[in-house]
Parts: sequence; structure tokens; C-alpha cells
Amino acid sequence: MLRITDLYKSFGNVRVLDGLDLHVPEHSIFGFIGKNGSGKTTTMKTVLGLLKADSGTVEVAGEKVVYGNSPTNRHVGYLPDVPEFYSFMTAPEYLRFCGEITGMTNTDIKKRSGELLELVGLSGERHRIGGFSRGMKQRLGIAQALINSPRLLICDEPTSALDPVGRKEILDILTSAREKTTVIFSTHILSDVERICTDVAFLKDGKAELQGNISDVKSRYGIDEYSIETDCGDTVRALLERFPAMTHIRGKLSFRESDVCVFDVLAYISEKRLPTAKIERCEPTLESLFMEAESK
Repeated sequence: MLRITDLYKSFGNVRVLDGLDLHVPEHSIFGFIGKNGSGKTTTMKTVLGLLKADSGTVEVAGEKVVYGNSPTNRHVGYLPDVPEFYSFMTAPEYLRFCGEITGMTNTDIKKRSGELLELVGLSGERHRIGGFSRGMKQRLGIAQALINSPRLLICDEPTSALDPVGRKEILDILTSAREKTTVIFSTHILSDVERICTDVAFLKDGKAELQGNISDVKSRYGIDEYSIETDCGDTVRALLERFPAMTHIRGKLSFRESDVCVFDVLAYISEKRLPTAKIERCEPTLESLFMEAESK
């Protein structure tokens, strides 16, 4: 659905995108991860034709994006990180306004608006937008981004500054939207990506450090890590003395296979008869992969 090839973009002497390559499969929820200032928003605005790339190509649904005059935007819905609205309008009035801009018929606007307001939980809301909470505005923002049934929905940090309930609501909406559209979801909240995304890319220094299906990325780049749980202080002290590369947090010891051989640990525990509650191999998390990518 989206293909970015060798994309470069600089602002003055600062290079923000440095040969970015990105491939977003159709009907995926694609997590776009990176630190603040890593180039996520710049990438999205380039995809929308709002920023001119220094070089490289961007294709949406097989069509090339052209700066300032991109017919590809008929395929795209966009939710910025801080959406702005006409505060004097109600939610149905605003969606009607957006539908008219896109050239939809009155019949289609009425039908689509009803479906979307139901989807985002605003079907019974008749207050003016000026009185909406941040979460309600985010939900309305998703509705306006979907009004023209786009094939690609781009959301720039849609859960930032929301409370846990608001975040859950937005994530549930994006999951539902996947049935009919491809979703790109920019964020720095890795737990949100773990929960709903099918694919992921880590952006660092203007390049995609890691990308692909989440399970494939974890299996390909994950590092074997183990944890040992024990309530015995003598066990903790003995293991830390014998294996100083281990870390200790709240009664749990952890180590990487690259730093400590797990068979050496098991042999030592057996030899010294050290009491332990649990020894397990930990599944790699996006957080551990992200930290590993950032440290390179």
C-alpha cells in the first residue's frame, strides 16, 4: 500500500531522512516507531505531498506522490498529532463539511457519517466540538480521516496525552478500521504497538533500522535473555558474585546469552544447590529490540 524508496530530506544543515526505505503491506496495522525528532512526522508529511523530498520516491497504492499536487491523497486519510476543528460545529456538521470538501454526495455523506460516528462512539453526541475532551477530539479526528473510505489511514501519535481509557478506545477503533483500510500508526508508546500492530519499523537517524512483521522481527533480531526468580538473598548474592554480568531488580535476576552461558548458570545452581523459584527464557519485547537498535 505504501512504498518509500531511498528518501532524503534535510532542513538547512540538518538531515532528517537519510535514505529511508519503507514497505507497508496492505491491510496491516503498521507501527512507525522512533524517538521524538527521528523523522516520523516528516515522513508522513512527505507521503501526503505536504513536504518536498530532496530525493527518493514515495508511492501510495502504486501511484507516485507528487509534492503540492498529489492525486494519491484520494487514497489517504490523515489524523495529525494535534487535530484542529471548527469549535462551533457539532460532530455531524463537521463530517458533513469534510465530506463536501472531498466531493461526496449528500446521500453518501449521511450514510458514511452515521457509520463513522457509531464506530468512534460519538453517534449520540450533539454538543459543539468546542466542548469536547481531548479523547473525543481524537475519535472525531479518526472519523474525519475515514470519511472518504481511504485505502491508507495515517495517524501521527493518536494516543499521545490520552489517559489509559482514552488510549484503549483509540486503539480499539484503529483495530476495527483495519478491516477496510491499511493503518500507519506513529508512536513512541511501544506497548500500544505490541497490542495492535501487525508490522513495525524502527526509525533511527533517518533510516529504518528494523522493519517487518512483528513476530519475524522478534525472531530475527531478538536476543536470548533469561530470568531467575528467587526469594533467597543468599542465592542472589552468590549468582551476582559468580556472574557479575547479571542484573538484579526486585528479586529477579536477568542475563543475556551473549554475556552469560545459561548452561554455566544451571550447572552452578545445581552444584551449589541454590534455591530458586523460576528460571525461564524471556520472549523479546519491542522495548528490548528498540533499546538494542538505539544502542548501535
